Amino acid sequence: MIKIGNIKIGVNRAPLIIPEMGINHSGKIDVAFKIIDAAKKAGAKIIKNQTHVLEDEYSFEAKKIIPDNANKNIIDVIKECLLSLEEEYKIKKYTESIGLEYLSTPFSRKAVDRLEKLNVKCYKIGSGEFNNLPLVEYICKKNKPMILSTGMNNYESISKTVEILKKYKVNFALNHCTNVYPSDYKIARLNCITELKIKYPKIPIGLSDHSRNNLVALASVSLGVALIERHFVDKKKRKGPDISSSMDYKELRELIEDSEKIFLALKGEKKILKKEKNVAKFAFASVVATKDIKKDEILNKNNIWVMRPGNGDFSANDYFQVIGKKAKKNIKKMFQIKKTDI
Repeated sequence: MIKIGNIKIGVNRAPLIIPEMGINHSGKIDVAFKIIDAAKKAGAKIIKNQTHVLEDEYSFEAKKIIPDNANKNIIDVIKECLLSLEEEYKIKKYTESIGLEYLSTPFSRKAVDRLEKLNVKCYKIGSGEFNNLPLVEYICKKNKPMILSTGMNNYESISKTVEILKKYKVNFALNHCTNVYPSDYKIARLNCITELKIKYPKIPIGLSDHSRNNLVALASVSLGVALIERHFVDKKKRKGPDISSSMDYKELRELIEDSEKIFLALKGEKKILKKEKNVAKFAFASVVATKDIKKDEILNKNNIWVMRPGNGDFSANDYFQVIGKKAKKNIKKMFQIKKTDI
């Protein structure tokens, strides 16, 4: 079980939906507020940000790297989306003022230090930092719960990070993730959720999804995910590298509502329900005379069969037991066989 404020994440609960604002605010605090408002209106309990401190995050070589979902190098992409400590403080304060929990992903030690100043309750570790063992250990020492995405990692690297988390006795959850922006359903590999649940049966397993729509996320609910994270923006007219893999207000509301419905639909055991009993009365079958049967006549496959409704003395399951019995009296065609008839 993981707790973020009053939010509980664990098995036997509807999955927590985490809308990730990320860098969709483009470094503008007024846009961040609008995205947060939209998440609240859609029914979210939490909002996730990204905390970037550029000088502690990238070396100069990063200027040569242009992400697939951008037309400029990664340093310029992040530079346009930076928030100061004061701005992020205001965003966190506003988030909590409207009843949402604030979550963020740090990408460096200084980003962690900033989030400590902001007194965050939980850390979200992105797939790129999952195998950054020095940073993971640095965060573990803060003694707060962690949610970690496992994209771009295999089970060997996952186990190394898990060892550190267990060493520091950190409560954590693992998210399956495909780090392609946006990602096609053909590479969603939802079977990895089941594999992670088998490998780590006591750990909440979730999904961090970068698809264009809710299809993959909703499918993961049937696999028992404890949380689902998707990029989020108030409206898709905004510009940014993550917009193509972001859900808007309508999609977030649908994901929250539909995931809860699917979760409820997964519950229960195989037995006849109380509300099914009235249907069973006419839907089940009883043993019926298919011909006029005279007294002392033997019941056989030519004069009895099974027909609705199922409220007779002999159900369809009793059919073969009734065959061979002798009629005590005349039985009319199309009437149920009674116990007093044989």
